[in-house]
Amino acid sequence: MAEAVLEVTDLVKHYPLTRGVLIRKQIGAVRAVDGVSFALAPGETLGIVGESGCGKSTVARTLVGLERPTSGRIRYKGEDITRLSGRALKAVRRNIQMVFQDPYTSLNPRMTVGDIVGEPFEIHPEAAPKGDRRRKVQELLDVVGLDPEYVNRYPHQFSGGQRQRIGIARGLALRPEVIVADEPVSALDVSVQAQVINLMERLQNEFGLAYVFIAHDLSVVRHISDRVGVMYLGRLVELGSDSEIYDRPTHPYTQALLSAVPPPDPAARAHRDRIILAGEVPSPARPPSGCRFRTRCWKAQERCAVEEPELTVPVAFRGQKGPAAHPSACHFAAERRSVPAAGGET
Repeated sequence: MAEAVLEVTDLVKHYPLTRGVLIRKQIGAVRAVDGVSFALAPGETLGIVGESGCGKSTVARTLVGLERPTSGRIRYKGEDITRLSGRALKAVRRNIQMVFQDPYTSLNPRMTVGDIVGEPFEIHPEAAPKGDRRRKVQELLDVVGLDPEYVNRYPHQFSGGQRQRIGIARGLALRPEVIVADEPVSALDVSVQAQVINLMERLQNEFGLAYVFIAHDLSVVRHISDRVGVMYLGRLVELGSDSEIYDRPTHPYTQALLSAVPPPDPAARAHRDRIILAGEVPSPARPPSGCRFRTRCWKAQERCAVEEPELTVPVAFRGQKGPAAHPSACHFAAERRSVPAAGGET
């Protein structure tokens, strides 16, 4: 892989749990992100998937500096940006921008589109001379497929897909190298999702962007991603190329996620292999000991309760080449040979 433009090492974000009114006492912590590591190459798309509450959005907000990590390191082109503040953080934010999930709440309803897309130029005046900003805003609207004359309209005058295009234009204003997209199509209709995904792919090719793309929809993630990371309860449990993850998943959680995706052919849905997981996702304030997935896993054994598996190539595949030889955080990682019964039991 080319030299990483963004490198994340053992990223941790805990939110304290407190009680008391006058005297606040910490009684625990919500472990939203608990040791996530990955690298992002220039021009690459890394997809991150997982159930709601697994920590995907917290990772996104930490990458762009909206949340300060509890520990760990985030490096941009080799520079540690984890503890930056003031002017240093402002300079880095030019190169790492974010597209938010909800196009209805991420745009200020009291600002015109021209003001919203042009706001980055107010914060970074060196990026565009004041007299040239309107032209640059109109160029950005044209790039994302909107009429440049919409600069004087307000967000409520646009559809959901158009609003997300405005959010993408705002993210592109400073010509960043990395865009963190936090479920950018989940609030849109399916046909509009396809348009926005195609737009993001075109912009990536045109501007050489690297994406951290977070989504629930596994088919969308496979379409746009070069590599995919699967998160569960604050940790990455499997990481590999799109073909490695989708064609030869080795972690039981990944296998369960993929088994829930309905096949395109309705006639084949009655015969597909399903893995129905038992129980609910544990609380991130009290994660299970050892492997965090063990309380719902049909492969769980005594070792899983006392030893936390590392995200590494499984022993069974070390020294081999092929789709199965990619990192997986499971003591008993393997390509699935049999289908467990309902409830997650074999």
